[in-house]
Amino acid sequence: MKTLEQQLEEIRVVPVIALDDAQKAVKLAQVLIENGLPCAEITFRTEQAAQAIASMREAYPEMLIGAGTVLTTAQVDAAIAAGADFIVSPGFNPTTVKYCQQRQITIVPGINNPSLVEQAMEMGLKTLKFFPAEPSGGTAMIKAMSAVYPVRFMPTGGVNPQNVKSYLDIPNVLACGGTWMVPNKLINEEKWDELATLVKEVATVIS
Repeated sequence: MKTLEQQLEEIRVVPVIALDDAQKAVKLAQVLIENGLPCAEITFRTEQAAQAIASMREAYPEMLIGAGTVLTTAQVDAAIAAGADFIVSPGFNPTTVKYCQQRQITIVPGINNPSLVEQAMEMGLKTLKFFPAEPSGGTAMIKAMSAVYPVRFMPTGGVNPQNVKSYLDIPNVLACGGTWMVPNKLINEEKWDELATLVKEVATVIS
């Protein structure tokens, strides 16, 4: 059984999705899997998140599914009940981290400076979301922190086709989170062919 870290390292780019309609979740999952990205981070920025995760999990048991923008212990419970493989939070909240550890689900909390990295390490975490990546110093900041701390980063926030390769070239970067291949407009309008093209292009960019 591969660890979450190993799975993310193989996938390299995690589509970050805010679904307004959970009924579109299964078709979206199909598009992602068939075009080379068998992974999704479904954010709790919409009320449809838990149902979307549950629908994807039922249809594609093998898919790697994260619950993103998790801010409360109640959302952790909802994500676990829906079948999420891991939790992602935008910031570092010790209460949420401890609760995930108690529930025995991996959490990748957001950090963007050395002090937060040290607090995360103190709690035994080795995989951290670097967020918001571009406004927080981008690749230069990650390289500076990587020189000091034995952790892996998942940069998210401002990552796009033009800069994703420069992030992934850093040894301590495990994978990047991005929204550019799953724009809400195309999902809401069910333009699956256009989405498939964007997802396929990710493989070209990172190869």
